[in-house]
Amino acid sequence: MKDYLSAALQRILTNIASVPADFVPELSVPANPDHGDLATNCAMKLARHLRRPPRGIAEEIVAAFMAEERDPFYIDSVSVAGGGFINFKCSNRYLYRELGACLERGGDFGRSDSGRGKRALVEFVSANPTGPLTVGHGRNAVLGDTLASLLEWVGYEVTREYYFNDAGRQMRVLGASVRSRYEEVTAEEDQPFADLPRAIGHRQTYQSKQLAGAGNKPVIVPDSFPEDGYLGTYITEIARKLAKKHGIDLLDREDNDMFETAAQSVIFGAIRTTLEHLGIAMDSYFNEKSLYERGAVTKTLNALRAQNMVYEEDGAIWFKTSSLGKESDTVLVKRTGEPTYRLPDIAYHVDKMERGFDILINIFGADHIGTYPDILRGLEVLGFDSTRVKVMIYQFVTLIRAGQEVKMSTRKANFVTLDELMDEVTPDVTRYFFIMRSAQKHLEFDIDLAREASDKNPVFYLQYAHARICSILKKAAEINLMPDPGPASLALLVEESEIALIKEIIRFPRVVSSCAETCEPHRLATYLRSVAEAFTRFYHSCRILGEKEGIAMARMALAQAARITLHNGLSILGISAPERM
Repeated sequence: MKDYLSAALQRILTNIASVPADFVPELSVPANPDHGDLATNCAMKLARHLRRPPRGIAEEIVAAFMAEERDPFYIDSVSVAGGGFINFKCSNRYLYRELGACLERGGDFGRSDSGRGKRALVEFVSANPTGPLTVGHGRNAVLGDTLASLLEWVGYEVTREYYFNDAGRQMRVLGASVRSRYEEVTAEEDQPFADLPRAIGHRQTYQSKQLAGAGNKPVIVPDSFPEDGYLGTYITEIARKLAKKHGIDLLDREDNDMFETAAQSVIFGAIRTTLEHLGIAMDSYFNEKSLYERGAVTKTLNALRAQNMVYEEDGAIWFKTSSLGKESDTVLVKRTGEPTYRLPDIAYHVDKMERGFDILINIFGADHIGTYPDILRGLEVLGFDSTRVKVMIYQFVTLIRAGQEVKMSTRKANFVTLDELMDEVTPDVTRYFFIMRSAQKHLEFDIDLAREASDKNPVFYLQYAHARICSILKKAAEINLMPDPGPASLALLVEESEIALIKEIIRFPRVVSSCAETCEPHRLATYLRSVAEAFTRFYHSCRILGEKEGIAMARMALAQAARITLHNGLSILGISAPERM
């Protein structure tokens, strides 16, 4: 419908003098359904160009449309409202055809091929393997996975990728934290070590100190524990496993490589399990360390140097970002010789580009808002098309319990893990709550609301609507009453609530396409709520079982279409659509 009206309006405007050649009329859904199904304010936007009252321009456009462009199959009526809005009302014949298409396509309703033949890489989560995934990581995970699903629904071949940050200072701190806890565990008196004299000597020399933990409460740690080390109990659990396997033999190691490797293996294994619990299956895990091992980081730095875009000063290597629109230059390599995150990140994105993806999507927290532009600048300097990169920035999550904010800190071990949250409110509820607000808005995750099994809980409301429809269809089948999707049957749907529900249902394919194009998955959640609400109004005003057979079969077809839409939409969101509750 939008495509038909946009093309018709464009043709009309080309015949009106003084309309700019690049002017594109916009169509939107009116807030008030009484105003029609689609509307345009193009006359109001053209008023300054044509130097005429917008209402007069609107009336000229409508007259031309009715004379030259109106197809009665699509449009029932056109009107001018207010200062120059043009409102279009769809014909019922068009609505019935689209409803029939929904019933015919079933599980594929909403799919399109606009991205066919194209490849997309969605990089998300990418949390450093220094601890369990927390509530904060959860929003990133759900945003990325849902956006990947949307792209698949519009035809893209999608790769979900986790960028595995296993190099750098955080990992060294992690290794030192585990080693220190290993020293603590091996100093415990109940450890049955074979080399008893050595074990006794270790206990006698072991010393501890006090640090501020969660809520600034004192925590006793080994004297060797890093000041910014990780205090979570999972660190001690890893240390115990090492003590059980190696005894006290690791005390003599000069480096922390084994402790770092062991921690990384255990933590990353737990991360994979958590993602599976959330219904996320990654296609690729990219190891940051591999960029160093195969020389990609050095190659990227040399390529920037060849473009005369880096220089050395004060022992550091700088990227000339001030010549690319940034206020200052950016350090790529510290005076210690260690690269900052910018350099391997640029190298990683070069690798993505060279893998031939048509679109690269990154899901970043708000703390990256000032850093990712440097990656794009680096790509541009190296001759890559940075417009292939789309960045979704999301605001952080505040966990609310009993009306109070839950304070969280990974290093101080004061956090709620993503697994704990899912165990309390279910993975379905977790996913929906993370996706139901715009990524650009701060999210308050109300645990008490998430646990409610009532219409106040938006997930329960959607799933209950789906289950209710399944129940109706099952009861009808028991008395041999089946939906009739035929044109003559659908034409019996004339009640206000029936037409309103049809209009909501047939919006689904465009909503999916638009959400994928704009990277705004929250709009799908909002849309599904409107479908459930429209079905509820229909259900309360139009009886199905007990009605005349023809009407009942037509309404069953409408209910089936609503079920298909809810099921497919929930599937994209990664949420189950139960048949009974």
